[in-house]
Order: sequence, then C-alpha cells, then structure tokens
Amino acid sequence: MSPFLAELIGTMILIVLGDGVVANVLLNKSKGHNSGWLVITTGWALGVTVAVYCVVSISGAHLNPAVTLGLAAIGKFPSSLVPTYIVAQVTGAVIGGALVWLAYFPHWKETADSGAKLAVFCTGPAIRMIPMNLVTEIIGTFVLVLGVLAILSPSNLAPNTGFDKGFGPFFLGVVVVSIGSAFGGPTAVLAFAAA
Repeated sequence: MSPFLAELIGTMILIVLGDGVVANVLLNKSKGHNSGWLVITTGWALGVTVAVYCVVSISGAHLNPAVTLGLAAIGKFPSSLVPTYIVAQVTGAVIGGALVWLAYFPHWKETADSGAKLAVFCTGPAIRMIPMNLVTEIIGTFVLVLGVLAILSPSNLAPNTGFDKGFGPFFLGVVVVSIGSAFGGPTAVLAFAAA
C-alpha cells in the first residue's frame, strides 16, 4: 500500500469511528443517544488508536493536516509530500463522513435539530468568542503535535521501556482523551479530525 492510500484509509477509519460515535450520541433513536461528552471523547480516542495501528507502519499515520504541517515545519517530514498527504487526508475524511451518513441514514430524518446534525461532522464552540476559540484550538493542536512527537520519539520507543511500538498508538489515544476532556467544553475541539 502506498503512503497516500494509507493516509486516505487511516483518515477514513478515524472519521468513521470518530464521527460515528458523535452520530450515535447526538442523533435521535440511536442506542447511544444523549450518552454524553465523555463517550464522544473516548470514542474519538479509540478511533485515533485504531486508525494509527492500521497505517502507522506505512505512512506514519499523520491522519490530520495539522500533524503533517507540524512535522514538516520542524523538519521531521519532507515538505514535498505535504500536499499529497493533505489530499489523502481530506479525501479519506470525505469518504468517512459519507459512510457515517450512510450508516445512520434513518436517524437523520428522526433528528429535527439541525445543529445536532451539523455537529456530527464538525465542531463548534459552546460560546462563540472567536479570539478565545482560536486560542483554545491552538493549545489543543499544540498538545496534539507535541504528544505525537513525544510518544513516538525513538527514546520513548526503545525496547525495554514499556513504550515500544505496540503501545505507541495506545498512548496517542490517551493524548486524544486528555485533549478532548480538557478543551472539548469551550470549543468542542477534538483535534484529530481531518478538517
């Protein structure tokens, strides 16, 4: 599999699981309706974990333009590959969104709240205050990229540290739970959806 296809598939899996849990919580007559913010944060974190395990050995599992741009900005990823990765991520996200729409097809009609429907596919602030919302998004993205770099650094993945390759994606999921739990309230930031 090429890195392009890996990023596309990994991002698709991420969106299917991430937006899928949001649909389950927000759309009427689903089994998870109204189960809450922590279910969404946990579902997204597990979605990140599964998606990363699926493609990390092929593409590095960026799965998010912010990660790709952040790695390129610090010289850890070739700038020439940035457009290819972003096209793959956006394409994968669109396909993943379409699959969620299809999987929850009967629930769209049962849900009158257009805001809840929109929230399945994008986040929005609880209180719209653009400068502060932007600050929160920047903090969340910074923590995401720093967490990825720290968890996957060679010294943390060295054998006999307990954080070898098998646990790396799991700990990325922990970062997602942390970010979603800490910053989800003010901005609904989930920090890993390919935007």
